[in-house]
Amino acid sequence: MPIVFDARTATDHFPGIGRYVSNLARALASLIPPGDFELLCAPSPSTRLALPADVSRIICDASPFSLRQQWQVPSRLRQAGAALYHSAYYLMPYAPGVPTVSTCYDLIPLLYPEYFTAGQRLIFWLTHRLATTISQAVLAISHVTKADLIRRFHLKPDKIIVTPLAADPRFAPRSPAEIAVMRQRHRLPARYGLYFGSNKPHKNLMRLLEAWSLVARRVAPVQLVIAGHWDTRFPQVQDCAATLGLEGSTRFLGPVPEEDLPALYSGAEWFIFPSLYEGFGLPVVEAMACGAPVLCSDIPVLREAAGEAALFFDPTELTAIAHALERAVDGADRVEWAQRGLARAGQFSWKQTAQQTLAVYERVLARKLPQNA
Repeated sequence: MPIVFDARTATDHFPGIGRYVSNLARALASLIPPGDFELLCAPSPSTRLALPADVSRIICDASPFSLRQQWQVPSRLRQAGAALYHSAYYLMPYAPGVPTVSTCYDLIPLLYPEYFTAGQRLIFWLTHRLATTISQAVLAISHVTKADLIRRFHLKPDKIIVTPLAADPRFAPRSPAEIAVMRQRHRLPARYGLYFGSNKPHKNLMRLLEAWSLVARRVAPVQLVIAGHWDTRFPQVQDCAATLGLEGSTRFLGPVPEEDLPALYSGAEWFIFPSLYEGFGLPVVEAMACGAPVLCSDIPVLREAAGEAALFFDPTELTAIAHALERAVDGADRVEWAQRGLARAGQFSWKQTAQQTLAVYERVLARKLPQNA
């Protein structure tokens, strides 16, 4: 009777969740005996987000967005004789027919309602309510997310278990030769600061650009490189850069191949993350693991992720962000911050997260977790 881990979100449509799924799946596969662990997969999972090749796969062509999953996934679970089902996404079958664990990353549509329609917020709330109700345990990726779940859905605290994220082992300082190849491939300057993430409004990129406009001329020829998944619904960031006259000092790189990310982080003189809210803040830990000094928002979840290894600033204050940028470009304490970051990143690992997740599976199967919200 296998544990079935739903890996249908290991696709390019889910850049962040897909990385969680692929990393956790590989780590779980190293802990659970063959035959006791299976993956529920889409017919064509991402080749970029590699899943463990030696784990049995249950193919399901119903996507998490499809109504068909409500009967197809339970059918696949019955055919597999599943002992437990773990959904890595809140759009899931709500009557899976077996003990269930689900993962929650953040509640952004409820915390920042101004960025979403009333219909979007209602669907998000309803589907999260269903997911957390039918799950015997909910995994939260940070203590901040756990607190949000308790406050918004009135869940019992012992039903929510915090299992933090980690940098993939390939995120490590790269050699000057590897960095040079990456820079040439992406036509990057010798000196650059880096932001990596999406362009969604809560990422606070508009304010970052406004702060950069205050210092860019004084710190030339350093460039600000903005990379990561680009959501076409929010073109305002590039419009803002043009309005501020930052075309020469700012580079929009867009999505970056996974194999280039460690060198991109490693080559950065500093990494900046001005987000107003995160479920965890994985790019901060990845940057630290690659030896990049980190500047980030002074918000609880990033304090939780970065500890004392980052230079924090108030993300709502332009002058605070600008001061942090100037200090980073000056670079007087860059080595110290890089060393702190490497030590902090080493405190997170996917093996540890998988061990914590496996312990939750065992508690659910032993019925030692609350059955109701």
